[in-house]
Amino acid sequence: MSIVAVTVFVAAYALIASDRINKTVVALVGAGIMLAAGIVGSRDVFYSPETGIDWDVIFLLLGMMVIVSVLRQTGVFEYVAIWAVKRANASPRRIMILLVLVMAIGSAMLDNVTTVLLIAPVTLLVCDRLSINPAPFLMAEVFAANIGGAATLVGDPPNIIIASRAGLTFNDFLLHMAPIVAIVLAALVALLPLLFGPITVEADRVADIMSLDEREAIRDRRLLIKCGAVLLFVFAAFVSHPVVGVQPSVVALLGAGVLILISGLDRSEYLSGVEWETLLFFAGLFTMVGALVKTGVIDDLARAAVDATGGNEFLTVMSILGVSAPVSGIIDNIPYVATMTPIVTELIDVMPGNVHPNTLWWALALGADFGGNLTAVGASANVVMLGIARRAGTPVSFWEFTRKGIVVTMVSTLLAALYVWLRYFVLT
Repeated sequence: MSIVAVTVFVAAYALIASDRINKTVVALVGAGIMLAAGIVGSRDVFYSPETGIDWDVIFLLLGMMVIVSVLRQTGVFEYVAIWAVKRANASPRRIMILLVLVMAIGSAMLDNVTTVLLIAPVTLLVCDRLSINPAPFLMAEVFAANIGGAATLVGDPPNIIIASRAGLTFNDFLLHMAPIVAIVLAALVALLPLLFGPITVEADRVADIMSLDEREAIRDRRLLIKCGAVLLFVFAAFVSHPVVGVQPSVVALLGAGVLILISGLDRSEYLSGVEWETLLFFAGLFTMVGALVKTGVIDDLARAAVDATGGNEFLTVMSILGVSAPVSGIIDNIPYVATMTPIVTELIDVMPGNVHPNTLWWALALGADFGGNLTAVGASANVVMLGIARRAGTPVSFWEFTRKGIVVTMVSTLLAALYVWLRYFVLT
C-alpha cells in the first residue's frame, strides 16, 4: 500500500508542478485513487485528526473568505490601497516593503492565511491603480506571511500543534521565535530587489493616484462600522485562543454568520470572494498526505533522518531543522508537524539535556514554518495566494513561485541554524 500511496502522491505532485492540468482536479483525482485503492477510508478522511482533512483549516478559510467578501462591499480596500500608495509616494518598491511589513506583523497577530485574505485585495487594487503586475507583490507578501507567522503561537497552524504537544505558551514563542523572525524578515526585505528586479510605473498613473482622496472610496460607512465591530471580536478571539480554547475556525464561521445576518447583502455578494477551488484543493491534498501518514511513509522518513545523527544532540537539532524545511515545503507543514511531534517527544526523553530542553521544538517550528515558503503547496497561505492571483487574472505558476521560494527558504533556514547554534549551544 505504501508503494501505491507514494506513486500516486509523486505523480500528482509532478502534475501540479507542471501547471498543465488544473491543480484542484489533480488533487481530487489523487484523493479518489487513494480512496478507491483502500489506502484510506471515509473514517480516515473525514474523522481522523492524523490522516484526515483538516476541517479547522477548511472552515477557517471559508469563514474568513465570507468576511472579506462582505468587507469588500464597503470600499475599505480601495481606501487602504490609495492611502498606502500615497504614503509611499507611489514608489512600487516602497509599497512592496510596506505591504510586506504589514503582512508579517498581521500574520504574527492573527494567522498567515487570514492575513493573506485581508491584504491581498488591497494589493490587487494598488497594482490596478498603478497598472503594474501584482504577482511579485503577492509572492513577496506570502513569503512575509509565513515568516511573520512563525513568531507567535497563533501565527501559523504548525505552531499550535507544537504548543499543544510540548506545553508551550504564547510568551514562550515570543521569547524564542520572535528574535529570529525579525532577523529573517529584514533579510527578506533586503532580498526583494534580487527576487523581483526593478518595478516601474508610468508617471501619469502616479499623478492620478496622488490626486485621489481616499475618504471618497468608502461606499457604505454603516456596513463598515458593523464589519469593524465583528472583525474586532474575531481578532480578539484569535489572539485569546490559548486562554478561551475556542478554535479560530469556529470564530471565523461565527463572525461570517453574524455579518451575513446584519449586512443584509444578497447571497451572491457575500459568497463572491469564496475560493471554492482552493477549498477543494485542500481537501484533496489533505487526503493524499493522510494516505502517506497512514501507510507510515512520513514516519519512516522522519525517523531515518533523525536516526542518522547517532544520538548527537547538536546534530539531531540541526537534522530536524534541516529536514523539516524541505519536507514541509513539499508535503505541507501541517501534516508533517503532526507526524513529527511524537518523534520529537521521544527524542527529548533520551537526550542528555545539556542544552535548553525545548531546543528540538524550536528547531521543528523554525524548519516547518520557514520551509512553507519552499514551494507553492508548502503552506496553506501559499495555496490561498495562488487562488487569489488566478482569479485576478495574473496566475502564478508553481515553478515561478518555487524558484523564488527556494532562495527565501535557503536564506531563512541558514539564518535559523546560525541562531539556534548561537543561542542554545554557544551562549548557554
